[in-house]
Amino acid sequence: MQKPIIFALAALVFTGAAMAALTVWPIGETRNLTGMTGNAERGAYLARMSGCIACHTDSENGGAPLAGGVALETNFGTFYSPNLTTDKEEGMGDWTLETFEKAVRQGVSPDGKSYYPAFPYPFYRKFSDQDVADLWMAFQTVPPAARPSKHQDVVFPFNFRGGLKLWRALFLDQTGFQTIEGQNEAWNRGKYIVEGPAHCGACHTPRNTLGARQAELRLHGADKLPGGGKSPPITTAALMENGWTEKSLAYALRTGVLPDGDIFGGSMGEVVRDGTRFLSQDDLNAIAGFLMNQE
Repeated sequence: MQKPIIFALAALVFTGAAMAALTVWPIGETRNLTGMTGNAERGAYLARMSGCIACHTDSENGGAPLAGGVALETNFGTFYSPNLTTDKEEGMGDWTLETFEKAVRQGVSPDGKSYYPAFPYPFYRKFSDQDVADLWMAFQTVPPAARPSKHQDVVFPFNFRGGLKLWRALFLDQTGFQTIEGQNEAWNRGKYIVEGPAHCGACHTPRNTLGARQAELRLHGADKLPGGGKSPPITTAALMENGWTEKSLAYALRTGVLPDGDIFGGSMGEVVRDGTRFLSQDDLNAIAGFLMNQE
């Protein structure tokens, strides 16, 4: 009888020590962005491209712009988007550019905790320093809204935030954006938008049991999306097989109208409504050109 009790106590001690170690394990780095000057207009454009408005504005319940509260139901629980306004208590009013950079590109909160990857910071890692400065300047123009951010309603064991550090070590790709030699500027611009701010792979790539994207099935479509939805494949082969062209794809991203006259529904309809319809024709053409001519 004594041995099982000893083993159980040892297991508890080991588990407690492991959890404590994960809790104090430091992550992220503070980047020195002193002297960076952002452009609010460019930042606002980038925010549209990045889906910030759609995910952080609870328009269905009359929420203020970027005041958060939008629910994202997943197999891991329900995530709620936080307040991104300039309110000092509930939003980002007391943040700095460096704090903002660490959150957006590294997925680390001001108090050093990991953000859940429901926030697509693995894609925002592709942002340049100038992109971050522009976004920050744009967010400084958002009126404060004192709406408290909701706590994430995540099931055990995923509600242990320290465990996200292991997830990061296993799955987080921290490389920045890389152009492809031999491809023209427009194609590389499309690659940047798709792989970075537009984070197309967040919905169009299947995930494993721990919620990490399966790189070998990049853009092959996915099921079990938030709310029980699914997405189609958007590889070049799949798009061509379904009758898409660069022209029709760029037009659909602007209008939501598909080649057969139907319209995007669900979350893709929201992407067009709150994001891609605001993009320049050059950027829409770049996205379409990249997707229709992927390597």
